Amino acid sequence: MTALQSLTAVNKQLATVQNRISTGFRVAEAKDNAAYWSIATTMRSDNKVLSTVQDSLGLGASRVDTAYTAINKIIDTVDEIKQKVLSAVGASEGDKAKIQSEIESFKSLLKSMAENASFSGQNWLAVNSAVADGHPAAGVHRDTEIVSSYSRDNSGAILLGKITIKVDTIKLYDAAATTNETKGILEGLRLGTTGIRANAASMPAGGATLGANDGYAVSSLTVVGYTDAQLQQMLTVIDETLVDLTNAATHVGAAKKRIDMQKEFASSLMDSIDRGVGQLVDADMEEESTRLQALQVQQQLGIQALQIANSHAQSILSLFKG
Repeated sequence: MTALQSLTAVNKQLATVQNRISTGFRVAEAKDNAAYWSIATTMRSDNKVLSTVQDSLGLGASRVDTAYTAINKIIDTVDEIKQKVLSAVGASEGDKAKIQSEIESFKSLLKSMAENASFSGQNWLAVNSAVADGHPAAGVHRDTEIVSSYSRDNSGAILLGKITIKVDTIKLYDAAATTNETKGILEGLRLGTTGIRANAASMPAGGATLGANDGYAVSSLTVVGYTDAQLQQMLTVIDETLVDLTNAATHVGAAKKRIDMQKEFASSLMDSIDRGVGQLVDADMEEESTRLQALQVQQQLGIQALQIANSHAQSILSLFKG
């Protein structure tokens, strides 16, 4: 009986070690270690969510890249318009007409680039901020948020980190806007004196005396019939438009940098969690392999001991035979 009990205990240990080697886990089920299994299961679940966060960051990065690239190209195009307006100063009306034809082509290009800066159905440059689409007010675009992190606090509550893109500050055209101040950077009329978008600004007639509310916009710019003084106001407006475009590119560029850094952090965090889970539940394969060999030897010895014990019992029984 003692030999049988020893062999049974060895076989049980051997089955456990073989299961650890085959699965790679020393805690494969809750019955192995309920606390470790529970922690590891939660951490594995969170790691899967982090993978989804990485996908969200990748999608967000693509949208940001699209907008950033378009804004940079638009800045170059507005610079071209600025040069054309400057060349119109002191030019004849015939030359201004030729210059205007070039400006019109640049204006069409600006509109086209803004409308084509779309990725996965989202466009942050040419928008339609209608109230019906969930915007807070006509011409006011809601912020776009990109999920950037997933974590838990001390109580286990889920915390989501987000990167915010303030679309209303970078939009170039807005089909739902009705005032100069809510329209996009390129279409809202700006005061010729300061270049700032103002609702009071209105586009003057060509050749008119300068007024305090004279206003111009890059999207509706024309040099034909306008005086040199008015052209100088247009240059002021274009300069301030370039400032706003540069600020928009800076905002988008900062978001792009943050997304790239967050992607790297999420990847490192996933690796860290994998290591943490491994320390809790993974089996030490070298240790288990050595233990397997030892148990196999014990199993063979146990079988031999059982055989010896059985043979002794048979010898004793033979004494009682007549």
